[in-house]
Order: sequence, then C-alpha cells, then structure tokens
Amino acid sequence: QVQVVESGGGLVQSGGSLTLSCVASTPGLTVAFYSVAWFRQAPAKEREAVSCMSASDDWRYYADAVKGRFTMSRDSAKNTVYLHMNNLKPEDTAVYYCAAERRPDATMIATDYSYWGQGTQVTVSS
Repeated sequence: QVQVVESGGGLVQSGGSLTLSCVASTPGLTVAFYSVAWFRQAPAKEREAVSCMSASDDWRYYADAVKGRFTMSRDSAKNTVYLHMNNLKPEDTAVYYCAAERRPDATMIATDYSYWGQGTQVTVSS
C-alpha cells in the first residue's frame, strides 16, 4: 500500500508564498519511479489539476491559472515532491492533494493516479 502525505498548507496573505510537500511514506518506495501531480478543490467547486511531473522529471505541466507562479520539484533522496507557490491569490484557496502513479509519464487526469494523500488546506487572504 502506497502512502502519500501532504504538508505545508496554511494561511497566507495575497502575494505571499507557500511550499507544499508530498512525501511517500511507504518503506522501500522511491518516488523516483512515480509520476506525481497536484490537484486542488475549492469549496463548492470540482477538483482541478494544478500541475504534474513525469517520473524522470523531464516533463512538467502547469494549469494556466498557476503558470508562472507555481513550480514543482522533486528531491528523490528525501522521497519528497514539492509544490512551490508564489504570488498567491485568494482564488488559490483550496485543499491541495498530491497524487502519484508508478508510470513514466504524467497527466493532469485525476483518474490516472492510484495513490492520493489526505490533502492540505491552503487559505489566501485578500
């Protein structure tokens, strides 16, 4: 069973920054073999894809709403994937989820990912 745990959410003012972490806590699992994506869900809205990264880190994709402000990175030594969020806006307020799948290529489709974290709340005040 793959365990994925997000952390790093919180309350921040508009224009501020946060970095979310996604840790694969399953013993023996290395995120280096997994494509990873971040999704978010705001109250009364459907879940939407934010960004994704291939297992080899050579391909990343960002939703238009966050392009230029959010960046994904991976530290395989720490078994952790990060979502660096800059210039945050109130419309970025949502629960953010990390999702992983053992496949080389990444997608922005939620059903392509088998392993999900419990989510971390990000609140941006105006």
